[in-house]
Amino acid sequence: MVCEKVVVGAETEYPLNGLLTLPDGAVEPVPAVVMVHGSGPSDMDERVRKLTPFKDLAQGLASHGIASLRYDKRTFAYGRKAAKAIPTVREETIEDALRATDILKRDSRVDRNRVFVLGHSMGAMLAPRIDAEGADAAGLILMAATPYRLEDVVLRQLEQAGNSRPVLGKVFKLEHRFFRKKFDGLYQMSDEDARRKKFAGGISLYYFKEMGQKTAVDYLLENEKPVLVLQGGRDVQVLADDDFAQLQSLLADRDNTTFRLYPELNHAFVHALYDDILKASKEFGTERHIGEEVVADIAAFVKSNASGCTQGTVPRVQPLARPNSGDSPLCATFIQANSTPKRYARDELSVVMVMDWKRFSINSLS
Repeated sequence: MVCEKVVVGAETEYPLNGLLTLPDGAVEPVPAVVMVHGSGPSDMDERVRKLTPFKDLAQGLASHGIASLRYDKRTFAYGRKAAKAIPTVREETIEDALRATDILKRDSRVDRNRVFVLGHSMGAMLAPRIDAEGADAAGLILMAATPYRLEDVVLRQLEQAGNSRPVLGKVFKLEHRFFRKKFDGLYQMSDEDARRKKFAGGISLYYFKEMGQKTAVDYLLENEKPVLVLQGGRDVQVLADDDFAQLQSLLADRDNTTFRLYPELNHAFVHALYDDILKASKEFGTERHIGEEVVADIAAFVKSNASGCTQGTVPRVQPLARPNSGDSPLCATFIQANSTPKRYARDELSVVMVMDWKRFSINSLS
């Protein structure tokens, strides 16, 4: 395995440190993966407490002959400066993902026709849009994806937190009511009004409106590119029996779509320790690493779709029973433990999840 430092967006106002990981001994151009973070500030390893999902994936994929590029997220590298200049996810995430893709396609050691976009959590929501807006990837890998809009997941997680701790239930109910009122009529607002109205901190409601007008599922149904959807069965941020099941139903008639469920894995695709959204700090505070099963499935998907061969194809799983969809069933992300959660302890962490928007973060594992 060879690791080389790169700079994503070197000629821009926001150059980002990155790491290109290449397999040993490659004599021909290799397939490659661009890794896209989820919500909130995140470094190139997607570090949250003691977990490093993107580092694990980069090292694992290299052992299968696949290159990767990961990089610090703009809000991680530039903090307040970036937050003030980010009205939408395009400035926050999409622009840099497109630049990273371009770096891979211009590297002679990489096969420019075999570059894939891998998105985790909110990155999984945005990957289809990144592809449509210029990445032109060979395929998409969506880890912990959801078909719901961002605002719907914010409200759902507040409800989950309240149900998990009855003692704190009143606090979360107040938060739920407060933010639900903010989101009322979001898509009937003019863009000007949405830009003027604040969600929390420096984030306006336009951030949500712009992202939610066209969902990940909308983008996916407009093309036939290969897509691999991965889900942890014990993920408490993105739910197997809700988000994953809805994706299976909504994409049931889409060709080239593969679903893979790992019953004992959590949101970071390591073995789950707890099944409680309020124990996110503990869940991510014990060192574990993404296992070979996940890495091998991604590698098989990349190789089978990059080369046109059928060997190593990841098997489709049977759809789960579709639950009642409730209110709005399309698009978005989740909230999770902050990339720097040392200020918070145990149940206190979840209260910070939403309020940490003041620091431009949905407290993400991203």
